[in-house]
Amino acid sequence: MFLFAATVFTSAFLLFLVQPIIAKQILPWFGGNASVWTVCMVFFQMVLLGGYAYADILSRRLAPRSQAMVHTLLLAASLAFLPILAAESWKPGPDTEPSLRILLLLTWTIGLPYFLLSTTGPLVQAWFARSYPSATVYRLFALSNLASLAALVAYPPLIEPATSLPAQSYAWSAVYVIFAALCGVSAWMAAKHPAAVKIFESNKNSEEKEAPAPRAAEYLLWLVLSALGSLMLLAVTSHITQNVASVPFIWIVPLVLYLLSFILVFDVGGGRARSGWYARIWGLPLLFVLLAAMSYALYENLGVMKIRYTIALYCAGLFAACMFCHGELAAMRPAPRYLTRFYLMVSIGGAAGGLFVGLVAPRVFHIFLELPIALLSCGALAALLTWQTARGASRKILYAVPAFALALTAVIAWHVSEYVAYINTDAILMTRNFYGTLRAKQYGRGDDPNATRALVHGVINHGWQYVDPALRTEPISYFGPGSGIAKALDFYGGRPRRVGIIGLGVGSFTAWGRPGDYFRIYELDPDVVRIAREQFWYLSDSKAKIDVVVGDGRLSMERDPPQKFDLISVDAFSSGSIPIHLLTREALQAYRRHLAPGGVIVYNVTNRFVNLAPQLKLVAEAEGMKILLISDDPSEDKYSGTSYVLVTGNPALVADKRFADAEEIEPIKGLETWTDGFNNLFKVVR
Repeated sequence: MFLFAATVFTSAFLLFLVQPIIAKQILPWFGGNASVWTVCMVFFQMVLLGGYAYADILSRRLAPRSQAMVHTLLLAASLAFLPILAAESWKPGPDTEPSLRILLLLTWTIGLPYFLLSTTGPLVQAWFARSYPSATVYRLFALSNLASLAALVAYPPLIEPATSLPAQSYAWSAVYVIFAALCGVSAWMAAKHPAAVKIFESNKNSEEKEAPAPRAAEYLLWLVLSALGSLMLLAVTSHITQNVASVPFIWIVPLVLYLLSFILVFDVGGGRARSGWYARIWGLPLLFVLLAAMSYALYENLGVMKIRYTIALYCAGLFAACMFCHGELAAMRPAPRYLTRFYLMVSIGGAAGGLFVGLVAPRVFHIFLELPIALLSCGALAALLTWQTARGASRKILYAVPAFALALTAVIAWHVSEYVAYINTDAILMTRNFYGTLRAKQYGRGDDPNATRALVHGVINHGWQYVDPALRTEPISYFGPGSGIAKALDFYGGRPRRVGIIGLGVGSFTAWGRPGDYFRIYELDPDVVRIAREQFWYLSDSKAKIDVVVGDGRLSMERDPPQKFDLISVDAFSSGSIPIHLLTREALQAYRRHLAPGGVIVYNVTNRFVNLAPQLKLVAEAEGMKILLISDDPSEDKYSGTSYVLVTGNPALVADKRFADAEEIEPIKGLETWTDGFNNLFKVVR
């Protein structure tokens, strides 16, 4: 019995530990974008579905000995995939379709090991149920989710800060070998267990003979509830990451809550109205209140709030929704005879939710509608179940309780409609792709001298420009004359300047260009390039010669020959902060290859969520370079407050009077230099 439990625990631990490990490996290759994690989740859920289907077919169609033989052979074959390190050859080119590339990369790198890990839960539980018919098999399901939770909880504070990515991959691979041995032994023990053989041959015992087969309506509810839970998980995760930062610990927090709900609801028995730690009497009212709060937050544009409040509200709502969905699932769980079919339907539902968020929605909707749809769907289903719960109560409750549920559902719907209206207000163009949602907005009529256009990515403003031809050449927003980057450019003002720019935005910086200047701009998102050219005028009006390279800035620079830039601007915000792979020691080395003697690298570190200056100081010092922090808080509304970090080996620049107001960078205790293989965002969160 212990062997089965150890196998389930180890498999679930590895199953969820590999997710942040492999996703973090490939995140820099695709621009550090939040959608990388979403597409990874689609892969994980699809393979999980395949694993559950395999477990269902194997456990029902093959004799125990044949099951053991087939599964052992696959376990042995999976060892050829170790260690789980993504090959450099999978790095995307400038014209690569990211979603398909990620799916193929994951299939080649971890496909078979992940598939076999995903089969373990239902398959070993089926073996256990046949070997020990009187035992409570669903406790193994709770144990599986506990192990998954342990892996996710351990990764951000313990594993990620303490070890490099290669070390994590090798350690995971070593434990996988142990898992393969445990699973193989479990398979052959089950094959030889007299009770298991007898039950398979007869497919009935006193308990199972009386167990009714699930009805079609139950199959449908299994699908709907599991799909809704998955939809809420990925929609909330996408909403948080696209407006804050795409990093493992922000991915993991929602996933931890998702798994915790499974543990709590499958822990003990219950009836239709109660399962485990979930009960409709408190679960439904709490759900409605939190759904209403989340929809209100959408309407009020919560992206401007501090990270701790943003994550707290949405994670609380996600947990309530998952307790509802999974609690209702647990209340409908079938007899052990049908458990593999139950897990298969749950997996199909989970995969459907993932496919909708990861692949369908970005191609169907021009704006981010996944979370509004999830909120409305969850509220509507909860209202339906509230009516079902109240049917056996008194007349007052029969009408009052459902009326309350419907009223709150209407509130959710109204807030969602206001959110959609807000998104569309002043928008002259809306588009969406793998890299996120983009809106070009115009504030004021064309004849208004103060009318401006802005580019908005999610809820993050990526620059704006005056519409008036007499004013539109002004480099407003983050590029005022007092900003660190404007001062750095002015330092090289006596001659034609060569400038490299990572991150286009609307092209505001090019307004500083003069005849003879050369600006080479690296932009990840082709839609940003198109919008900057079609809806804004900085690029066409600039006096500098401009080349735009489509692709990740760092990867493109690695392919380029040395450019001898006087200044390199790193201003590529993805979500609310710069992608980590643009801030590492190796990234700085890549930039230095393109610097002219005496050149400077300028990082825009302006954001509400993380304090990047101390980390960049460590990176600069590791390369023997000097660092300056220049903050600007202009009085004019057309300029934004900025914080720029300048990294250079030029002592004349460091001593120049333009930078006399440079601020002291306070070190962060325990902070270590970030590399491509190691980083710890916990230390720099504000």
